Amino acid sequence: MNNNIYIGKITSTHGIKGEIKIKSSFEYKDKAFRPGNKILINNTIYTIKTYRRHKDFEMITLDGFDNINDVLFLMKNKVFINKEELKLSDEVLDEDLLLYKVICDNKEGTIKEVFFASPSNKIIRVLIDDKEVLVPYNKEFVKVDKNNKIVYINLVDGMIL
Repeated sequence: MNNNIYIGKITSTHGIKGEIKIKSSFEYKDKAFRPGNKILINNTIYTIKTYRRHKDFEMITLDGFDNINDVLFLMKNKVFINKEELKLSDEVLDEDLLLYKVICDNKEGTIKEVFFASPSNKIIRVLIDDKEVLVPYNKEFVKVDKNNKIVYINLVDGMIL
């Protein structure tokens, strides 16, 4: 099973010292872009040397690359990280949620999609009894049991489509 997770795409370089600019919508950037972490670009493993945020971009340098000319070949490539490298504790990746069982009002269902309705509003699209339900992904409506791979959903009137 492939444990590599897409965390962003290299858009350009920044400055002349080999800094790379990455566009990422990955939820756990603080865990993914830590100095010392290994990332995968074009099936080659690189180690992150430095990391900072700049506007809407993740800015990294890589061990052994300290000149703009050294990193130009990496431009426009996708960046991946091995799931183990993230060292997640209670956090659950969106793609893992798709494998969890859903329990809602003593009925079982499945998660069909996890998406952002806005930058801060994550939604889970659930199928229960052939009915689709859109549920805000927050503690008021959703409880995740990571150990048993179950998502408990607390519906309120009007949520079933």
